[in-house]
Formats: sequence, structure tokens, C-alpha cells
Amino acid sequence: MDWLDFITNLGRIVRAIATDQIAWLMPALYVRLTGQTGRGEEVGVGLTADYFRGCFYDYFQELSIAADAIPAYLHDKQVVEYGPGDMPAVALLMVAYGARCVVCVDRFPLLRLSAQNIKVLKQLVTNLPAAQRARAEHCFVTPGQPDSGFNPAHIAYRVTPSGLSGLADWADLIVSRAVLEHVNDLTATFADMYAALRPGATAIHMVDLRSHGLHRHNPLDFLCWPPRLWGWMYGHKGVPNRWRVDRYRAVVQISGLETLALRPIVVLEQGLIDLVRPKLARPFRHLNDQDLSWLNFWLVCRKPVANP
Repeated sequence: MDWLDFITNLGRIVRAIATDQIAWLMPALYVRLTGQTGRGEEVGVGLTADYFRGCFYDYFQELSIAADAIPAYLHDKQVVEYGPGDMPAVALLMVAYGARCVVCVDRFPLLRLSAQNIKVLKQLVTNLPAAQRARAEHCFVTPGQPDSGFNPAHIAYRVTPSGLSGLADWADLIVSRAVLEHVNDLTATFADMYAALRPGATAIHMVDLRSHGLHRHNPLDFLCWPPRLWGWMYGHKGVPNRWRVDRYRAVVQISGLETLALRPIVVLEQGLIDLVRPKLARPFRHLNDQDLSWLNFWLVCRKPVANP
């Protein structure tokens, strides 16, 4: 970023720094003021329910588990979900299809049992097959009544300063969708993941490396902000941490987890990479074109089984 860019964006910089102080000092107020849901813009009940069903089935498609084999795979599993957003709908489906319980952990207190969210949860439950519906209904304090809250024996919701679970050798499966790109300490998150997983257990993540609305002209120009300035503007808001796929490779290796799969979903065209490269901030200048092109990806990893 040159001085002309700085002056042009001075108003944005001042506003972003001011609102970041609110997010730091009063995170609950910041969440209320911004109306964050953890999944983008609010849409209708049917579309939201479809979104969560899609998220649920995407995990198993990526793990090469057929739809009719999901109950057997999930049977009695203990699951961790990082960043469930404002309602643990995926957790509800996990329990419905066989998981014993799900611990949902987040950095911000996003959970809301609003009228809209209750309708979504009711639709998800109603549309399940009979056996799965019965399991889902018992996820609530009063069975079948989402407005009564979640039964912590089946779905537990935790808010921690860094969004870490603090669990040890507990999880059979860890999942997240468009969450890891928001964490403020990627190394600590993968260390938490390693600690939480049982030996031989799996973690699967869909990581979204896009700007989440913070670019200006080029999809990658949010990588042009100097790191210190970006931290002042966005360090406490849960916006993208800007790390690219090379960082994830390195952190997974450091954590001790084994990478089972790492594949891009959408890649950026070369012409746009060429346009933004001269202005990239220092941490991103060394990246090759292929790593810069990854806009989102699937990561599947496993905690090794200890040698006897």
C-alpha cells in the first residue's frame, strides 16, 4: 500500500480502528450492533435450513461417506464444531444422525434463539426421517421445543476468548466451515485441535480465504494492507486473518496432525493475480501464483495413532 492509497482510504481506516476498539472492549455489544450470524446475510427459513443441510452433507461427501452410511459413521461419536454461528444447526443434525454429543465452541457469543432461528430449527427437525427426528427432538431442554434451549448433554455451547475448546483426547470428529480463516491464532487453534482429538480421529474443515467483503477492486487487494495497520483496523472483529494455504500446510505439520486431503475449491484467474502482486504486503510477496490463487479449500487431517 502506498501513501496515495493510505490517504484515499483514510476515512475507512479511522472508522475501522474506532469500531475495533468496541469489538475488543465490548464484544457482545459489537455482535449486537453488527448483527453477525456467522454465515453471511440473513435469508428465509427454507433457504437457511437448506444451507445447513448442505453444510452437513458436504462434510461426508468430502470424507467419501455415502449418505446412507452416515448413521453408522456417526454412531456414538463425540464431535467438536468450531464456529457454529448463531445456531448450532449442524450440531443438531450430527446428533440426529447418530453422534452422542457435540461441543460447539466460538470466540464470540453469537448464539441466538430468535423467532427466525427457532423456525429454522423446527423445519430441520420436522423434515428428518422418524428415527433421526426423535434423536433431534431430545437435543432441546424440553424435547421438540427449540425455544427451550439446547440440552447440554447433547449440544454444549462454549464461548472462549480465542475460540479454543480446551478438550483433551475427547473428540472423534472435529468440523468447521468458513471458520479457521477468522481465528486470531492459527497455531494455537491447531494445537487445540490436536489435543482435543483422540488418536486416529479426524478433523475436516472448509476454509474460505476470500476477503469476506473487505476487498476494494481485486479479490486479493485486501492482502495489500500492512499487517500492523490491518491489526489495528480488524484485530478484534473476527474478520479474515489473511493467511493463505501455505500457512495452513506449515501449521498442520507443526501441530503433529497428518494431512489426509488438501484441495482447492475455487481458484483465482492468473490475470487478477498479476494485477495485485506488485502491491502485496510483505507477508504475501513470497507466495507463488498457485498458492495465491486458492480462494477456498477443503482440509482433512488426522491425529496419528501412538506407537505401542
